[in-house]
Amino acid sequence: MSVVNENQQAIYDEKSSYVPARLAIEAMRDNGYKNPAYAIAELIDNSIQAEATKVELLCAEKEIIHSTRKTLNLEQIAVLDNGLGMEKDVLKMALQFGNGTRLDRRKHTGMGRFGMGLPASSISQCKRVDVWSWTDGIENAHYVYLDIDEIKGGSNITMPEPEKVKIPSMWLEQGSNFGNSGTLVVWSKLDRVIWRKGKTIIDNSEKVIGRMYRRFLDSGEASIRMMAFDMEGAKEDKVVVDRYALPNDPVYLMEKTSCPPPFTETAMFRPYPNEQDNKMVFPIYHNGENHSVTVTLSLAKDEARKMINAGSLPHGKHAQSNEGVSIVRAGRELDIDKSLLISHDTTERWWGVEIDFPPALDEIMGVSNNKQTARNLAMALQAVRDIEDSLSKSGKTFTAHIEELEEEGDPSAPLLSMCVKIASQLKLMREYIKKQTKGIKTEAQNRHVDNPNSPERRASDLTKERIASGNSGLSDEGEYLPKEEKQKQIKKTLTETGFEDEEAGAIATIIAESEVKYHFESSAFEGSAFFSVKPAGGKILINLNMRHPAYNNLLEVFDEEDDSETDVDNLRERLIRTKNGLKLLLMAWARFEDELPDSSREEISDARQDWGRIARKFLNEK
Repeated sequence: MSVVNENQQAIYDEKSSYVPARLAIEAMRDNGYKNPAYAIAELIDNSIQAEATKVELLCAEKEIIHSTRKTLNLEQIAVLDNGLGMEKDVLKMALQFGNGTRLDRRKHTGMGRFGMGLPASSISQCKRVDVWSWTDGIENAHYVYLDIDEIKGGSNITMPEPEKVKIPSMWLEQGSNFGNSGTLVVWSKLDRVIWRKGKTIIDNSEKVIGRMYRRFLDSGEASIRMMAFDMEGAKEDKVVVDRYALPNDPVYLMEKTSCPPPFTETAMFRPYPNEQDNKMVFPIYHNGENHSVTVTLSLAKDEARKMINAGSLPHGKHAQSNEGVSIVRAGRELDIDKSLLISHDTTERWWGVEIDFPPALDEIMGVSNNKQTARNLAMALQAVRDIEDSLSKSGKTFTAHIEELEEEGDPSAPLLSMCVKIASQLKLMREYIKKQTKGIKTEAQNRHVDNPNSPERRASDLTKERIASGNSGLSDEGEYLPKEEKQKQIKKTLTETGFEDEEAGAIATIIAESEVKYHFESSAFEGSAFFSVKPAGGKILINLNMRHPAYNNLLEVFDEEDDSETDVDNLRERLIRTKNGLKLLLMAWARFEDELPDSSREEISDARQDWGRIARKFLNEK
C-alpha cells in the first residue's frame, strides 16, 4: 500500500478512534513541562541513558529586524551526544508516544521508562522535531521526523520509515561530539519556547541542568557543553556563548561547583551530624522486593555564615535558589520540594536534604511521565506539616497514625514514616542554625558600635546643622518615632536587603539607639546601581552593591587587615586601583550627562551642583 493510501486509511480509521491523532497531538502539547530547560532535560536524559559521555546543547540563532534594529533570534535548538545511537528499528519507535525499549518493569533501572520523553518534550516547545542517529559512523546515520502541521493537516499521520539522510552541515560544523555512534535531535518551528535568544536559553537552563545532572558532572561520567551561535554569521563571529555546565549541588557537599566564591572550589556545607552519620537508609517493600531510599543531610559550615549579611552575598543567594528537599531518581534530580520550608525564614537556605530512590519505586513514589515530580512523595512531605496540628489536638501520635495506615494497606504509610523522620532531623538542624545565628548577631552588634571620630558621626553632626537651618529630608520624619517603631522599620529594611531575621533584629536595635544618622551595609542586589539609599526609623541606610565593579575598585583598599601583614607595594597598588576606580566612576557620570537629552541636562546639572555643595560641607575639615 502506498504512503498516500496508508494516510487515507489512517484518516478513515480516525473517525472511529477513541483518540483521533490530529486532535490528540495538539492536546498532548500541554504536557506540563515547567519551561524549556525541563523539556531539554528530557533529551539529555536519553543521551545519558544511551551512555553518552559528551552531550551538547546547541542553539542556532538567525538575524531578524525589529523596527529599525537588527537582533539575533532563536531559530533552532539541538541536543547532540556521543552515546550508543539507535538501530533503525529502535529509531522508528523513538518518536512514538508511549513506546520505547524500557517499558518492561524489569528494565526500570535507569532514567528512561515511559517512552514519552523525546516526542512529548519536543512538541511541548516546537512543531517539528528531526532525529538523526547512527551506530557505525555519521555517514550511516538514519533519520526520522515528526511535524505537527503535517499531522494536523492529515498529510502524514503515520510513522515514517527511518531512512539514510545526511546530517546538515551547520550541525557538523558547530557540534564537536560526532563520534562513531550518537544521536542528534533538532527542534524547529519553535512556537512555544518562551526564551527567544540562545544565551537566554543557556542562562536559564544552566542552573537547572547543573542541578539535575550534578552527579554525572561531578563524577566526570558526562560533560554538558552549552553553545549559541549565529547560523548565518561569518565563521569567526558565529559563536555567541560557549561554556560547560558545572554541578549545582543543593546540599552543597560537592567541590568545584557553580556556587560563587569563596565556595566554588570547596564545599559550602558539611555532612550532618557528621561524615559517618549523615545518611539515613529507609527500606521499602514493593512488588515483592525490598528497595532502599537514601536520605542525605547537610548544614552550612560556620565560615559560610560568619560573614555579615551572608544571606545577601553571592553564595547566600545561590543557597536561597536551592532551598528545599532535593528529590533524586536514578542519580538525576526530579524536583526541589518546598513543603517542609518555613515561610519567610531566611535561615532555611542553610540546610540541605536529598532523597534518593531507584526507578523500581516509581509507582509508589508517583513519578510523573515528564519526570518533573514524584507526586506521592511530595504529598507525604506536605502531609507531615498538614496533619501535625490535627494529631496533636486529637492526642494521637505520628506512629499510631502510620500504624493505622499500614493496617489499611495504604501505600503512603512507608513514605509518611520516612518523611516524619526527616522532619524530626530538620528540627535538630534548625536548632544548630539558631546557635550559628547567635554568633553572627554578636559580630554584627560589635560592628555597629558608634565611633566618635567616624565619618558617619561627622556627617550626622553636619546633618543636624542643616536641619536647624531649615533643610529637612524624608528620613527626618522618623526622628521622633518611638524606639520600638524605629527598630521595626529598620529591621524590615535590613531584612529586605538579605539580612537574616535575628541578625536584622540585633542590628536594628543598635542602629535605633545610635546617635549616628548614617549607616552603611553591603549586599549583592540586582540592578546596575552602585548603592541604594533607604530612609528608615529616622536613619539613612546606605547599601553598597557588592556586584558592582565600583565596590572592588573603590572599597578594596579599606578591607580590614593586620597592618603588619600589609607591605608597602601591596598598599600602593591598592591605592592606585582605588584612585583609578574613582576617576572611572566620575568619567562614567560625565558620559551619563553627555548622553542626556537637552530637556534633562539642566535638571541633572542643578542636582550635581546641589550635591557638590553638601559634599563640600561634609568633606571640609573642622
